[in-house]
Amino acid sequence: MDNIPRHIAVIMDGNGRWARKRLLNRINGHRKGVEAARETVRHCREMGIQYLTLYTFSKENWNRPAREVQMLMKFLETHLKGEKKSLMENNIRFRAIGCIEDLPAGVRDVITDLEESTKGNAGMGLQLALSYSGREEITRAARNIAVQVSEGRLMPSEVTDETVQSNLYTAGIPDPDLLIRTSGEMRISNFLLWQLAYTEIFISDVLWPDFTREHLEAAVREYQKRERRFGLVKGKEAGAAAGR
Repeated sequence: MDNIPRHIAVIMDGNGRWARKRLLNRINGHRKGVEAARETVRHCREMGIQYLTLYTFSKENWNRPAREVQMLMKFLETHLKGEKKSLMENNIRFRAIGCIEDLPAGVRDVITDLEESTKGNAGMGLQLALSYSGREEITRAARNIAVQVSEGRLMPSEVTDETVQSNLYTAGIPDPDLLIRTSGEMRISNFLLWQLAYTEIFISDVLWPDFTREHLEAAVREYQKRERRFGLVKGKEAGAAAGR
């Protein structure tokens, strides 16, 4: 496939609705959603995607029923432990972004182990957004920059887009080329607010647990049809504009 996105971000939405349609509890939906995530990671690696960021657990998700959150955290810890071998075999570098300090100690320990074990992998970069909030990320970046200015390490006039970018969780990672959101919802839900400035967006009506390689390839094919302008005028329109 030519012109594939370098970085794909995914809002994995619809686990609860998938379970409800089948008269199952929400945990069954999350369990099936993990299977879809695992397959998506594998398919992206096979397609040559360099970076994949999955919106796994938002800052707002802590407001869900306590029992569901507790089970999700235990489920997350168990799942991540089981992925270490696969990450190493597929040369995938793992990172977690977000307010990691909010997570239970067991989850944090597994994250630390995976990040350390996979840091030398040169294949696809996999980022899981955990206890993540786009607004909080930008606020934290602003706070870090303010400290640098107050300490005299940075002049206010020296603050640029690159300064902000370097203080985000995603520093060193290119912005997403393509955002995929499942379940048909038309919003970005406080996800990568800075990074999605010029990202192409693809909305799928499929609930996340039913998301397959075919749906992923459909999103990439749609991306390949689009002309990314980044606010510029291209092609014939550019020539016409120059002639006026």
